[in-house]
Amino acid sequence: MDTDDVDTVLVAGASGATGLEVLRLLGSRVPTVRGLTRSPGKRRLLRRAGADEVAVDDLLDPTDLAGALDGVDVVVSAVGSGVGEVLGSGPYVDGEGARALLDAAVTAGVEAFVMESAIGVGDDPASPLATAFDLFIGPIQEAKAETEAALRSSPLRHTVLRPGVLTNGPRTDDVTVAEPGAKLYGAVSRADVARLLVAAPVTEGAADATFEVVGRPAFPGRATVLDWQLPGAGRTDSTVEVDVLDDVDEE
Repeated sequence: MDTDDVDTVLVAGASGATGLEVLRLLGSRVPTVRGLTRSPGKRRLLRRAGADEVAVDDLLDPTDLAGALDGVDVVVSAVGSGVGEVLGSGPYVDGEGARALLDAAVTAGVEAFVMESAIGVGDDPASPLATAFDLFIGPIQEAKAETEAALRSSPLRHTVLRPGVLTNGPRTDDVTVAEPGAKLYGAVSRADVARLLVAAPVTEGAADATFEVVGRPAFPGRATVLDWQLPGAGRTDSTVEVDVLDDVDEE
């Protein structure tokens, strides 16, 4: 997709911390930003953050996903279960809920789907941090892995981002992005993750790709430059250079 081809974006999990960052970034760049939340009481919050429209539906018990996806070009999925939910038996919004959204997106003819996952998801070689994620929130990680697999099997252009420990720090535009198996570890701000989620549909090198993402620590000497773009061609701050690791040595 070109940077000026994105007219309508649906942000799922819009009332979460990452989702709100996505709304703030999209609000001035895309003609129509639609936030999806399961909580009717969050409408005002989402509009203040940048949503032009708000759709209310529960991905684990959806009633009108077709309506929420009407006219949508891109879905940004920032849904995620709380750590406390791992003690339950599921289902998890990261799994069944996100896959319901994906199925509806395919039916609706959405062009691109971007998913926020987590470091350590999947069977790739993992850092100690990623292994710890698997130990503490294993069922949620498994649910995310199943959704990732479904997304890769879908006909949609897709990007999966697996961030490290998420923080509420400011956007730095200084992150390391690597292909799975790079064994990254560390933290990254939600604002930096949001920037990549927004950029992925219009960044050529991000098409049908999965990346690990951390901000600190960095991994100097093992990086290439990926030309991330943002929708809204010609607007201020429309490009950013982000480190991408290739030919990574094991730790």
